[in-house]
Amino acid sequence: MIGSGCSDMTVLDPKGPVGESQRDLIVFSIIMMLFIVAVVMVALTYMLVKFRERPDRGDKDYDPNHEGNTKLEIIWTVVPLIIVTALSVPTVITIYQLEEPPESSSDKEPLVVHATAADWKWFFSYPEQDIETVNYLHIPTDRAIEFRLSSADSMASLWIPALGGQKYNMAGMETKLYLQADEAGTYQGRNSNFTGTGFAEQTFDVHAEPAEEFESWVEETQQNAPELTQSEYDELLSPGLLEEMEFSSTHLEYVDHGKMDGSDYLINRHQEAFEELPALEGGKGVEDE
Repeated sequence: MIGSGCSDMTVLDPKGPVGESQRDLIVFSIIMMLFIVAVVMVALTYMLVKFRERPDRGDKDYDPNHEGNTKLEIIWTVVPLIIVTALSVPTVITIYQLEEPPESSSDKEPLVVHATAADWKWFFSYPEQDIETVNYLHIPTDRAIEFRLSSADSMASLWIPALGGQKYNMAGMETKLYLQADEAGTYQGRNSNFTGTGFAEQTFDVHAEPAEEFESWVEETQQNAPELTQSEYDELLSPGLLEEMEFSSTHLEYVDHGKMDGSDYLINRHQEAFEELPALEGGKGVEDE
């Protein structure tokens, strides 16, 4: 399971520069907060010992009135400002850095992949290669991937923990997410935004491989996979689960869910399907009833 327990902390073992930047920020924040906790505990221990009730304590040692104490006012105003600044500056810097492709692959143009969410499956469109996959994707290593995120219906969130953090998919608008894999392997991805009964099964595999293997997969898919017709795509959009599929054309020829005129494309075709709980059949790991 992704991120479950303490033995498989995927976000702390990233496989790309985006995940590494976010890992470093997480570790810095944890260390910073542990330091604050340590200081507070030391101060608490000191005060418990110094001001404890004891036989030789007299009224001269007790002065509860601190109104107008300039030193204390400065301390409890300045210290929180320092803490917030120390946490905010690296966070803001990292956020802005991640809005651009990673510098480590700046000599290569990012690979554009349209990631479209629908209840409860993922469509990955490669406009330059003119291919489309369902519930899995291939990416080359050492090259930035520019995900263009949208949704055909409910709001979702694309998350590949080994490569970086999540970003939201919304109907009628497009968001961008840059990720990159520096190590070959198969990584798990999912929708991290709860979207109803099929949410747990809205997962996908990411196959990261050297550029030569990626190009071989693209060529094989272009030659052997069937074309995606508009009527078939409309049928695939129906709420429910799907297994992995591939096509030698993309749904972008018919609709772009990231634009306003494509925001109600699914609803116009499957509105009645949302009026009752759909039967989830045919998905990976789900037994047909």
